[in-house]
Amino acid sequence: QVQLVESGGGLVEPGGSLTLSCTASGFSLDVYAVGWFRQAPGKEREGISSMGRDGQTYYVDYLRDRFTISRDDVKNTVYLQLNRLNPEDTAVYHCAADRDIKKIRLGARTWEYDFYGQGTQVTVSS
Repeated sequence: QVQLVESGGGLVEPGGSLTLSCTASGFSLDVYAVGWFRQAPGKEREGISSMGRDGQTYYVDYLRDRFTISRDDVKNTVYLQLNRLNPEDTAVYHCAADRDIKKIRLGARTWEYDFYGQGTQVTVSS
């Protein structure tokens, strides 16, 4: 089955860390730009970070000092390291892959991406 599957979410206390994974199956991730998004209840989806095929990264300013994107094309997986989490980080985190880095960075409708995962829930609470 051709898809992206996120994992690694869960319940974490404020100040804690998580590593999210996004694994591609049925296709090779190395020819795609990748990105992470999140959507909190009642809020619009927001872009977090992206990485091009060349490894160049982009972060939304207010998250760049706490979140880190990386990719391992051998494992066909993209990661998002989340540090110093706070309750405002509670959301469903999604990954996307697209041949057009502009769509990842500038945003597009979910169905416009080549691949978009179902998401993994991150809940930050004491």
